[in-house]
Amino acid sequence: MRRGVKVGIISTVFAGMVGAASYGAYNVYQGLNGDGGGFTAQAAPVETGPPSAAEVEKTANAFLAAWAKGDTTAAGSLTNDAATARDALAAYRTEAHVTRVKLTPGTPADRVVPFNVVATLSYGGKTSTWKYGSSLTVFRGATTHKPLVDWQPSVMHPKLTPGQSLVTGEAASPQVIVVDRSGKTLNAAQLPSLASVLPQLRERYGSRLSGGKPGIETYVSGPDGPGQTLHTLSAGTPAKLHTTLDAALQATAEKAVKRKPQSSVAAVKASTGEILAFANNPATDNNNAFNAQVAPGSTFKVITATALLEKGVSPGTPAPCPATANYNNGKMFHNVESSSDPSATFRRDFAISCNTGFIKLAGNLSESSVPGVAQRYYGFGQTWNVGVPAWDGRVPGGSGDEMTEEMIGQGQIQMSPLNMAAVAATADTGTFHQPRLVSKSLIGEPLAKAGSSLPSGVRSSLKSMMRLTASSGTAAGAMSGVYGDVGAKTGSAEVGGQEKPNGWFLAYRNDVAAAGMVLEGGHGGDSAGPIVASVLKASS
Repeated sequence: MRRGVKVGIISTVFAGMVGAASYGAYNVYQGLNGDGGGFTAQAAPVETGPPSAAEVEKTANAFLAAWAKGDTTAAGSLTNDAATARDALAAYRTEAHVTRVKLTPGTPADRVVPFNVVATLSYGGKTSTWKYGSSLTVFRGATTHKPLVDWQPSVMHPKLTPGQSLVTGEAASPQVIVVDRSGKTLNAAQLPSLASVLPQLRERYGSRLSGGKPGIETYVSGPDGPGQTLHTLSAGTPAKLHTTLDAALQATAEKAVKRKPQSSVAAVKASTGEILAFANNPATDNNNAFNAQVAPGSTFKVITATALLEKGVSPGTPAPCPATANYNNGKMFHNVESSSDPSATFRRDFAISCNTGFIKLAGNLSESSVPGVAQRYYGFGQTWNVGVPAWDGRVPGGSGDEMTEEMIGQGQIQMSPLNMAAVAATADTGTFHQPRLVSKSLIGEPLAKAGSSLPSGVRSSLKSMMRLTASSGTAAGAMSGVYGDVGAKTGSAEVGGQEKPNGWFLAYRNDVAAAGMVLEGGHGGDSAGPIVASVLKASS
């Protein structure tokens, strides 16, 4: 817990005044209450409609003037919850250590009045000026028929919600600077996809870091304890939290996803699982690169191909690719644009992403084959302790149509770009390494492990098919100019109600593996492919 102050509400009065404009507003307050000879309940007719513009302005000015003067009782009486407002405004001084506040109203919009706050805070010998904006709403009381301020904690600060207050004191731990693998500071203003992840890292690991000195902060306090820091009086000495990210590659990923709306990408170091970069467009709190739960389409054929290779199918096995096909009189499947190749081999089916060729090989597999391979070699079916919230991937398995749909990455399978980047990395190196964003020791929880590495023959065949896909298959266009030991797979996942399928792409280059997704992007090679290729080209 933070030291210095206790969370509580203490009734007291403020010091400070806002100046001539607010003093005039305070006189308006006096008039509203009859002290200055203005209109009173007896002199004015009972009003029942919304307050007039003049009433909104007078009530807001009077409330702000009373708050600034430190007359919390008067300020509270101008709200619809006098006692709560009075105590909260008193605590604004005693708990947040505000010694003076200047409140400047802006131009009302309907019944909402914005205002600027300039607060002087003093704590532990440190004094600081805090400037921010807030707003209040004026309505007519149902019983008093007087214009009143609708009291909410957000009036004091827009970040406050019911049950929360502002507290100033010594932080529980030093501020944390999050840095990349080489010690470069990571800045969410420059790398917006990190905006939701950096606070998560600080919250999870900040108190466990050595070094640094706590600062003095003004923060949100609520039933669950200290929350977001809103102002810093004294920064102290920050501690450094090292991540596996590469700042330069992260910048490339951020730029790459700007090509397509609703896109995400993740890249890992294939031999270790260290996450090198991830990005989303838009950069929302959900972080789709780690948390998307959608079908990956034909990129999942990397796992299905592993299952078929393990059962004795070879890259050269004849596997005709008709325009349509089903298995055991089940669901009829088709290929993109109803393409076909009667003389195709398994290698060719993989390279051109032939759905029907895979469906016709379903007899080689049992209901447990694909989910078994996903767990045995690719680490699914376990908790992935990445370092921040992340989806673990889901391959439920099933019979009939569910089995055949999962063979081509549809059905109930749910993956994120990070999950599929790990699939590409496992195909590359032969061994699954659970992706992680910080050191294993810092995570402090077991990392997911596969039952075994890919059999050498399976790995060799799989890489040869992925190499062919990258050089002359559906991934060739996107992978043009990506040199080294490379392999790739495209995917287009059809979703009911969508005009276009979700585009997917996974690939590896030397020791870096990446996967990308574009929701409703169409063919994966055209939508997600260039995003992934950009990241791989920039990798060392």
